[in-house]
Amino acid sequence: MKPLPPIDQTQMLDFLSGLLNIPSPTGFTEKAIAYTEQALSGFPFLSLSRTRKGALIAIWPGEHTDAPRGITAHVDTLGAMVKEIKDTGRLKLTRIGGFPWNTVEGEGCKVFTRAGDEIRGALLLTKASVHVYGSDVGDTKRDDESVEVRLDARTNSDEETRALGIDVGDFVAFDPRVEITNGFVRSRHLDDKACVANILAAVKAMSDARLKPAQTTIFLISNYEEVGHGAAAGFPEDMAELLAVDMAAVGEGQTSDEFHTTICVKDSGGPYHHGMNEKLRALADANEIPYKVDIYPHYGSDGEAFWSAGGDVAVSLIGPGVDASHNYERTHTEALVATTQWIMAYLLAE
Repeated sequence: MKPLPPIDQTQMLDFLSGLLNIPSPTGFTEKAIAYTEQALSGFPFLSLSRTRKGALIAIWPGEHTDAPRGITAHVDTLGAMVKEIKDTGRLKLTRIGGFPWNTVEGEGCKVFTRAGDEIRGALLLTKASVHVYGSDVGDTKRDDESVEVRLDARTNSDEETRALGIDVGDFVAFDPRVEITNGFVRSRHLDDKACVANILAAVKAMSDARLKPAQTTIFLISNYEEVGHGAAAGFPEDMAELLAVDMAAVGEGQTSDEFHTTICVKDSGGPYHHGMNEKLRALADANEIPYKVDIYPHYGSDGEAFWSAGGDVAVSLIGPGVDASHNYERTHTEALVATTQWIMAYLLAE
């Protein structure tokens, strides 16, 4: 077997850093989709289009067309929307995606107004000062009623906040705080922007080596995964397989770690396709790609979204190990490289 082509790690990390720094909570993903579209437009062999839902499609003609394959990852992230403007001028939020409020407590954020302004703020407890509220700060349950956004603007009333252009329904994005050091990538929203970077790096590596996929491949960069229906539509009816690329969950009781790619054989939606899993594991073994096998107890993927929508395909799920998922996340370049290699091995496999 020929060795897999080398990966441009600098390009992969540069793209990832840029994508992480683009706010894209579910429902507010146009800039992240456009950024990815611009990167993929550099490969003339890809046919690019958008779904009506705003997802990005890239089709790569393969050596064969009898059993098209799909690969999906998502750019949408956790976030929030303005639920209420309080009498104090501060904001009550409603969450987008599955995360507890304590994972973003104290984080900086941006509120995006209809006029296009970005207003800074921070998410805090309503009773945040230890010097005023004492033990209540530690004892208070973090829920929709006990947290709020303190805006970095002179406002002490509903009217003053509305005068800034803020209204109910405005999107709120939490700061990613991207840092790349000692091989680690630390940031919010590595789920799932890391895997979008893996796909781009795989396409670039194969393009540089003048290779093309064994089967025509449809890439879908989805934009509603965090709310459960990202890749439910957008693939052709004759597609035979779907590879979902999303983060692997690291923690107690898990085999996944930050230095490996992982194949998930079961999550909260049930088992993935055994036959396709075995094919992927054989490809990893043959290409000496270090990987883990894991089960995620609180997890769903775009592959399951396509199944739930009636997709009659084999589905598997792989991705880099990410510590502290849906929190302040971290992975390592070794996991990103291994995931990219696995994507290439799958694209090239007959």
